[in-house]
Amino acid sequence: MRFALFFLLYGAVQFYCAAKTVHGLGLTGPGRGFAYGWALLMTVGPLLVWQLERCADCHIPSVVAAWIVFGWMGFAFMFFSAGLVLDLYGGIARLTHLPRPDAAQAYIGLTVFVTALWIMGFHSAWNPRIEHLTIQSDKIPAQADGLRIVQISDVHLGVLIGRQRLVGLLTEIDALKPDILVSTGDLVDAQAHYLDGLSSVFAAYTPRYGKFAVTGNHESYVGLEHSLAFHERSGFRLLRGDSVDVAGITLAGVDDPAVIGGSIGEAKFLNDISPGRMVILLKHQPRIDPDARLDLQLSGHTHNGQIFPFNFLVKWVYPMIQGRYPLDNGGQLYVSRGTGTWGPPIRVFAAPEITLIELKRR
Repeated sequence: MRFALFFLLYGAVQFYCAAKTVHGLGLTGPGRGFAYGWALLMTVGPLLVWQLERCADCHIPSVVAAWIVFGWMGFAFMFFSAGLVLDLYGGIARLTHLPRPDAAQAYIGLTVFVTALWIMGFHSAWNPRIEHLTIQSDKIPAQADGLRIVQISDVHLGVLIGRQRLVGLLTEIDALKPDILVSTGDLVDAQAHYLDGLSSVFAAYTPRYGKFAVTGNHESYVGLEHSLAFHERSGFRLLRGDSVDVAGITLAGVDDPAVIGGSIGEAKFLNDISPGRMVILLKHQPRIDPDARLDLQLSGHTHNGQIFPFNFLVKWVYPMIQGRYPLDNGGQLYVSRGTGTWGPPIRVFAAPEITLIELKRR
């Protein structure tokens, strides 16, 4: 049902863009047919890309198709959003006799504006920001005082994010000198044949106390078995409803509901941990179990909307959309904006991030 609804709404966006183009440029005949034909092709484009991804011998066609389809997806979303604002102004101007540009001028101005946003968003997606988070607690033991944890989330390794991005990412991570590297889900977002050679890049990076990860929804979507195998080859210890003691603190993790078909209820095992220990929970989605005893939850999933103004829609579903939040149970939640991109290879007013968490004994 949700799948059909997505394509219904996405198709409406595509045909709005086509209608705007036809009207703005005054297209008739073949030009008009091409505009609406392109809208139809781009509506079903994601399905075509997903089918190509399943073909182990179709690497180049699938990469080319993904750049076209998902690159256009980002452009179309922004064109649609900005176009609605322009239409609103046009309606107000018509009623109040304010000046308004003709259709061609409006279309050209809209296209130039959205193109500039797309270029900016592409540059932003390739340049994650470093976010610093300091956690102070008297539960942090002396041996963990000053411990540095780097969080990545929603990297979405696959067709559009490959070896070059991963090497650059690990270079930036290494410069932060982490003691622990954690991934809070959606590290993998492709069939196994698109990840060839990437696990060895990860495996070669060995922080002092190791690498830990939890699953996200995309690990389930692209195939849980091969996603888990990729984490294992990459040297990550997956936390799946369990915990591990590291440097005097406890790291815990749970699977995403998409993996297990429902909430795990992390309070069941977190509350068995000694109350005196510092507990950090890795959980992909920023949802809180109010009965769970923890000091810090690290999450991702939201991408902070990834492309403005979709952050407003995402915030409606996930009110704690990005950054640091105090919890009623005395702990804290930190939601990463994500390190990579899903779908469109752009990020507009939702910069990607690598998060450095430093523990300080109080």
